[in-house]
Amino acid sequence: MSSSLERALDYRFADASLLRTALTHRSHGSPHNERLEFLGDSILDAVIARQLYERFPRISEGDMSRLRANFVQQDSLHKLSLSLSLGDHLLLGEGELKSGGASRPSILADALEAVFGAVWLDGGFDEASRVITRLYESLLGAVPGKPVKDAKTCLQEYLQGRRLPLPKYVLAGTDGEAHAQLFTIVCEIDSLRLRAEGQGASRRAAEQAAAGKALEKLQVDD
Repeated sequence: MSSSLERALDYRFADASLLRTALTHRSHGSPHNERLEFLGDSILDAVIARQLYERFPRISEGDMSRLRANFVQQDSLHKLSLSLSLGDHLLLGEGELKSGGASRPSILADALEAVFGAVWLDGGFDEASRVITRLYESLLGAVPGKPVKDAKTCLQEYLQGRRLPLPKYVLAGTDGEAHAQLFTIVCEIDSLRLRAEGQGASRRAAEQAAAGKALEKLQVDD
């Protein structure tokens, strides 16, 4: 089940049960990957922070924080999980399988973080760092000369530059169980009569998605 994934990761597990747990969604049974996801989230933050610190010595702390937030958000993790065909290896309950859980961004992002946690437990921090850095190489190499700003910051600066009121972010609804909720946020810019909707696994992520949609409607080029 996991040999092709191990090749894609360029890492072979000494303890195969760790990888199995990392790929097991709560709906499938226990042990599942939520505790490994917790570990992987922390390891990912640390590795990306170090890479930014070492690669971009002239970037400020604030800019590094924004870049790291972009790298570790659900959208980036989802894209990387697709490059690994991670959904093909997930262990999901029947309900999640029928509802398309193997392609759901939140499930894939969480599973990838769990895999990072599993690598750390199996091979140590250096191996986890190597796997993460290799996987993120194309994203790290694509950092532009100027820092990447998050969507909410870009939208705020766009409106402030035109002396327009700041947007309002309104919670339109939540879906799913407590451990896998999907938030829907509406970004409202009354002065422009603009509304844009975004979804995410957290309220913050949904707000960023909504701001991004608003920028698209405004055709703002960062």
